Amino acid sequence: MKRAYARAAPDDGCRVLIDRLWPRGVSRERAKLDDWLPQLAPSRELRQWFGHDPSRFEEFRRCYIDELRNQRPRLTALRRHARDGTLTLVYAAHDTEYNDAVVLADVLRRALPADWQ
Repeated sequence: MKRAYARAAPDDGCRVLIDRLWPRGVSRERAKLDDWLPQLAPSRELRQWFGHDPSRFEEFRRCYIDELRNQRPRLTALRRHARDGTLTLVYAAHDTEYNDAVVLADVLRRALPADWQ
């Protein structure tokens, strides 16, 4: 995971922006992205409710994972990238501990919960 405002590095591998909105003040050239998947971002309503409030993170996590249920093909594609080499999830949030990239990275590492059919 890497903030969109941090410099891209050769060891970042495949860089994928996972935010619904383009990061303010970051040019496409500077971002050096391989892909942009706004569909993997939390819904606007969920993002606004969460507001990066750490006390709401566990509920945000549950709701966001529920939203990701409809994104199985995109998650599978990202897992393939990760298996083939380095995958860097790029995000704009200031908080590096309580954000959607943390949740998404965890879902990619652990796979989808067993009840996802």
